[in-house]
This record gives sequence, structure tokens and C-alpha cells, in this order.
Amino acid sequence: MNYGLLKKYTKNLNILFVEDDTDFRKEFSELLLDIFPKVTTAVDGLDALNKYKEFYENTNKYYDLIISDIKMPNYDGVELIDAIYKIKEDQLVIILSARNEFNYLLPLVNLGIHQFFTKPIDYSTFLEDIYKLCNQIYHNNLNSNIDIIKINESLVWDKKKKKLQENDKVIELTKNEIIFVDTLLNDNGKICTVDKLLDIIWADEYDLNPDITHLKSLIYRLRKKAPGLLIKNIYGMGYMHD
Repeated sequence: MNYGLLKKYTKNLNILFVEDDTDFRKEFSELLLDIFPKVTTAVDGLDALNKYKEFYENTNKYYDLIISDIKMPNYDGVELIDAIYKIKEDQLVIILSARNEFNYLLPLVNLGIHQFFTKPIDYSTFLEDIYKLCNQIYHNNLNSNIDIIKINESLVWDKKKKKLQENDKVIELTKNEIIFVDTLLNDNGKICTVDKLLDIIWADEYDLNPDITHLKSLIYRLRKKAPGLLIKNIYGMGYMHD
């Protein structure tokens, strides 16, 4: 990981970190301050929601990223993110969860979180994934007013023409593969649930009852056509672009 580039990607980002455990909040906020210059901490879900609204009132903009615990008093993680998505539907969210809180993650994935990490946090993995996410935020900001998404040095997605190109050569995709790529790349980095993908991709095929095997077959073919697309499987939850 290139720490110079990480600092470049994070230098203008504002982070809201929500955690009710005092010791972990202190420890983890110190790590975050090594990465992000502007970190606001909140002690529970209600405190976080109030600070989220206050930040917008004071700056006329929203936090670039929210990192939140799940089980908290005064709004747990599910209630907090649900309330925030009603304010800003495409808010970037990372969830921190204990290993026994898997059941809480499912409704959060359905809401549209972008990433989650299991406690105790593996800091090296966390840094690598934060690097990827901040890279994405940085380039999304650059690409916000243009129709081309640069996936890597050779692979690009034309949002307007719905075309995937590698080294300026168009990769031939089926209609359903186009819908899948468009959904994955234009969902602001969120985890796309299997149900959502099935509903969107096969919406017009009324005589078909698609299931996970149809989706896996589509992804298998797409990975062969475009290995650089890096489709990440989030076990038991869905898919996202890595």
C-alpha cells in the first residue's frame, strides 16, 4: 500500500466514527487520525445522528464516510444508518461488528452499507480496504461529472454508452451482463444483495424464476471476459466491486 497516495486520497475527507465502548473508541480514533485529518467521534447512535445533522447545518455538506459500531444505546447501528439514509441515500458507511452480531449485518446490507469489519479489527486488512475505498472516493469525486469510470489502468466503463472497454477495445457483453456491471459500478460502492441483483437483472423475464445459480453463472462468464473487473463476493450477503 502506498501511504503517500493514501494521504492524498484522505486529506480532504471528513469522518464520523461512532462507538459506545470508551476504550475502543479512544484506541480506534487514534488509528483513524493517523489516516484522516478530520475525525469526529460520537458515543452512541443518537449522538451520531445529532452530529451528522449539525455538521450539515454548519458546513452545508455531509460527512464523506461514517464508521459505526452496531450494538449501541440510543439508536443501534441499524436504526442509525436507516435514519441517515433517509437524509442522504448514498452516504458511505462502514460497519464494525463483533463475531456474534452477524444477524445485525443482514438488515444493514439490505440498507446498503459499503463495507464491514469484524472485531477484533485486523488493522493491516483494515488499512488495505480503507486505501481501496478512499481511492474509490477520490476518483468518484474526479469522475462525478463525466461518463467514464476508470476501473484500472486498462479497463474503463462508459456509463452513458453502457460499454466495458479494455485498452480501447470493447468487451462484448450480454444484456444481463451489462445490467450487472452498471448496477455494481453505479451503486456508489455499496454491497449489492443477491435479491437486488436478481430483481434488477431479470426484471423483464417474466417466464423465468431466477435464483443464485443464474447469478453465479453470469458472474463466472463475466470474470472470464473481464478479470480486471474484480467482482468481490461478500459471503452470505452479495457482491461488490473490489
